[in-house]
Amino acid sequence: MPRILALLIFPGFQLLDAAGPLGAFEAANDCVPGSYRLDILSRDGGLVPSSGGARLLSTPLSAAEAPDTLLIAGGTGVDAAAECPATRAWVMHQAGVARRTASVCSGAWLLASAGLLDGRKATTHWGRGPSFSRRFPAVQLDADKIFVRDGPLWTSAGITAGIDLALALIADDLGEAVARQVARQLVVYYRRPGGQSQFSEMADMQPPGSPFANLLDHVRRHLDERLDVDQLAALACMSPRNFSRRFVQEVGVTPARAVERLRVEAAAAALESSQEAVLAVARRCGFGDGERMRRAFLRVLGVPPSARRRAGA
Repeated sequence: MPRILALLIFPGFQLLDAAGPLGAFEAANDCVPGSYRLDILSRDGGLVPSSGGARLLSTPLSAAEAPDTLLIAGGTGVDAAAECPATRAWVMHQAGVARRTASVCSGAWLLASAGLLDGRKATTHWGRGPSFSRRFPAVQLDADKIFVRDGPLWTSAGITAGIDLALALIADDLGEAVARQVARQLVVYYRRPGGQSQFSEMADMQPPGSPFANLLDHVRRHLDERLDVDQLAALACMSPRNFSRRFVQEVGVTPARAVERLRVEAAAAALESSQEAVLAVARRCGFGDGERMRRAFLRVLGVPPSARRRAGA
């Protein structure tokens, strides 16, 4: 039987919060036919306007079947939805019977309003972080994360992070290989681990229009490959000497130090958000072995890899 994925929307929902995950689960059905049944729900049913004006046809909550996974979209209308007693009561009930419950972006506001996140770790769009913490002090908010899993409750950051969340849910159901296939079909990165910051230190270091932005994106996608100065200079179509000089001028660190930071950033995220073996993380992120990764962590973060694993526990 297909797993029922119920997406809850409301007037003023963010269209991409809905379309992104739905597209990922649709692609999963292409890879493994019959894996999911996608139901779009709203309190009253019918056509529901998004914040951008586009409308989605929905089934009323009163006619909805019990979902395997409940996913709540975010958007400017979430505040009104969270104030609706009928909507909150339905979410509370379904979260008690569904195998898992998740939110995209500000959809976490509805989960928190229903009391489902009290005492739990969660994330939301970084722009909502301060107001979220004031409104829901019992929630352990980390608004810097792409997504957070705390038992059966999953929350994700802003808008496109809903795709990262969907890929993680698909991996949880169908395995990493299928999730990778889905990411390839969607032409998105596979996949930013939940613990990864919404903001990349290296991205912050690059001034707007940096000529090395594409190169650093290449590095992020190929961390397990050889990435020495000669290799990077060739990719940038520059001599090694000129490349090294220009890179330091633009980015502020040497190419070797930038590669090391990106590898540490990716490895720390993997350790925080998964139970993947330390040696496997070290190899996938280009360190080769655990000891080299440990030394890099101490240089960049001042703590060993084990500390980041504990942080994600």
